[in-house]
Amino acid sequence: MKFATLQDGRRDGRLVIVSRDLQRAVAAAPIADTLLEAVEHWDDVAPQLRQLSDALNAGRALDAFTFDPRQTMAPLPRSPQWCDASAFLNHGKLMEQAFGTPPIPLFDSVPVMYQGASDDFLGAHDDVPLPDEAHGIDFEGEFGVIVADVPMGSTPAHAATRVRLLVQLNDWSLRALGPHEMKTGFGFLQAKPSTAFAPLAITPDEIGEAWRDGRVHLALHVQWNGQRFGEPHGGEMNFGFGELIAHAARTRRLRAGTVIGSGTVSNVARAAGSACIAERRVIEMIDAGHASTAFMRFGDRVRMAATDARGATPFGAIDQRVIDQRVIGPLAKAGPAS
Repeated sequence: MKFATLQDGRRDGRLVIVSRDLQRAVAAAPIADTLLEAVEHWDDVAPQLRQLSDALNAGRALDAFTFDPRQTMAPLPRSPQWCDASAFLNHGKLMEQAFGTPPIPLFDSVPVMYQGASDDFLGAHDDVPLPDEAHGIDFEGEFGVIVADVPMGSTPAHAATRVRLLVQLNDWSLRALGPHEMKTGFGFLQAKPSTAFAPLAITPDEIGEAWRDGRVHLALHVQWNGQRFGEPHGGEMNFGFGELIAHAARTRRLRAGTVIGSGTVSNVARAAGSACIAERRVIEMIDAGHASTAFMRFGDRVRMAATDARGATPFGAIDQRVIDQRVIGPLAKAGPAS
């Protein structure tokens, strides 16, 4: 099944089911009005949602309408919790060089993870208002999962069974603010603005064999201002999502709707390119002794879309523009990118 949340003036939007070709949609209500409601009551509502999805894909759904991804919010506009890992060790080791930090103890065997803001996720086509170009504006292409309730102390094997949906996301970063926050020992806060999500949250069966070993085995195609930036492959995760969920649940239970991120998709092979600017800059420093790629400027755009072997984009695409928050005002929220 493929789910999207449409803007309707409410903070949690209106849940719809989307056809596999991304052309048609149908309202999920009265089965479930929001995605959080669906995930919280998954065992009860999933069979009915599956029937509606099957009818939509067969062209039999009543009241189906044309799906417009530009009208979507994040599939889960706000979540009980958002935890992001660094499960691609190639990226993490390069970033240690970028920030001049010593190696993280047990980095190869114990996942690292921070808890981000989950109260205001961005839609795939929302403008991204930020306060200052000098903060080092960067995108970070990732995959993630939305889970059902996870008991404290779950094993990785059990944690993997709690995955309900897969997502694709852009974990925006302000690189100039990161080093100080990491040195405090309290982790990221100002360096991590609102995270953006591709239009669709999907059940794992939607990508077939590309979902295995707790990993999304798809290439994530990233373009910056219309130019190719990279297409690193999600299968190179050093920790699977079962391990990441279990890590987050070691000393707490996770409530349904919690989102767990993979961290920036990164491949050892240089030919794959990168999913964030900071990684490219580190590679430039290694190869040429200095970084030549600047961070983003206001007006820049980034597009991200995971693509399967047939060229389909099962999550849809993120396509966003960075804008100056000072222009729209401190309390305003930007709408879809034009």
